[in-house]
Amino acid sequence: MTTSSQARSSGPPPVGAVIVRAELVTKTFTTPDGRALPVLDNVSFQLAEGEIVALLGKSGSGKSTLLRCAAGLIAPSMGTVTYRGTPLTGANPGVALVFQSFALLPWLTVQQNVELGLQARGVGEAERRERALKAIDLIGLDGFEGAYPKELSGGMRQRVGFARALVVEPDALLMDEPFSALDVLTAENLRTELVSLWEGHGAPVKSILIVTHNIEEAVLLADRILVLAANPGRIRAELDVDLPRPRDRHNPRFEALVDTVYGILTGREDAAAAAAGPPPAGEPVPAPTPISTPLPAVSVGGLAGLLEILAARGGEDGLAEIADQLSFEIDDLLPLVDAAVLLGLARTEGPRIAITTDGRQFAAADIQASKQLFAQHAAARAPLVRAIVQALSATDDHTLREGFFLDLLRRGFSTEQARRQLETAIDWGRYAELYDYDADDGELALEPTAETAR
Repeated sequence: MTTSSQARSSGPPPVGAVIVRAELVTKTFTTPDGRALPVLDNVSFQLAEGEIVALLGKSGSGKSTLLRCAAGLIAPSMGTVTYRGTPLTGANPGVALVFQSFALLPWLTVQQNVELGLQARGVGEAERRERALKAIDLIGLDGFEGAYPKELSGGMRQRVGFARALVVEPDALLMDEPFSALDVLTAENLRTELVSLWEGHGAPVKSILIVTHNIEEAVLLADRILVLAANPGRIRAELDVDLPRPRDRHNPRFEALVDTVYGILTGREDAAAAAAGPPPAGEPVPAPTPISTPLPAVSVGGLAGLLEILAARGGEDGLAEIADQLSFEIDDLLPLVDAAVLLGLARTEGPRIAITTDGRQFAAADIQASKQLFAQHAAARAPLVRAIVQALSATDDHTLREGFFLDLLRRGFSTEQARRQLETAIDWGRYAELYDYDADDGELALEPTAETAR
């Protein structure tokens, strides 16, 4: 395993020829007001024949953007993406995509949807029909050729998406959260069938690249897992999955790997920096800012619930065990963990989380006491909350319009992300009675109790 801010070689050499290679890919988007928004930072990886690779990360890690760069749908701002050694200048001719949203045309039948890719490549009608029917049969929809998408369940519609991708017999199948819009049982069924096709060499593809936020899904499917850090996205770790298929979730090696990935995803940025080596001598460590340390999008009630669960379980437990018991996905649990650690109410050690003394006090306090405790921790440790309190304190009437903060946040976030950050800060500040918010006027006003919390 490697842990660093950039990818390094890890494990055995690729099992076959390299199909897609990304080298030092950086992607920066421009916001509507002309500011630069970095999404990917110097990302390097390769996808070779005979392997399944998972891109795993939390929201904001740029994993879907990286997948689209590999597909040639988005050009990198810097760096290169090659297909079998040839730099991409447009859509990658050797890949096919499966999306989370199915992306079927509702006015076309199953067969017509599957034939679309072949039609775009100029394949004749008779051959299109033959190959489409074969693909439909391969993914288990034989008999539904003439059905329209509205007649199909979510799982059946995603099967059509798979058939449409497989029918062109791509070198690489690229999948962006293909199971996340499905119910648990349907998703598990499709994952199992995908593995069966892959292991039985029934799938007419040479490699698979899958984007996911689900740790168990990555360990179940992948030969290699690339764990991405966020804001901007960069490869934080690369792990080889040396487990025979089909994989048993209860196998100790499986559980140990899941715990390892949990630990990587929940590690603090300072821990990641320490793993990469100390900063140059004399170089100051930058203080956290609202841009460098965004607020996790969680409610105070959700945070309190996590701390109460921890307290009831003796104060410490494995993240995987908590997630399993509560049937949480990684995107549900990790923001709560991030918030608890940010506020000093919990700490993580590898794949485990432990409540702190302050966290115990917060979990056990009555409403008024919990408000005061939360105000103290938020004002001291949450950079955006602290910045809002300081800015409001600096004005004569202790008020500011939300546009002031949104403009500042858009220097590091997209417009949508900036709005979400401010909404979270407003929720936290109102609960803590640090400041109030008038939605009609879009104005924030300092509360009298804020000075005490500071």
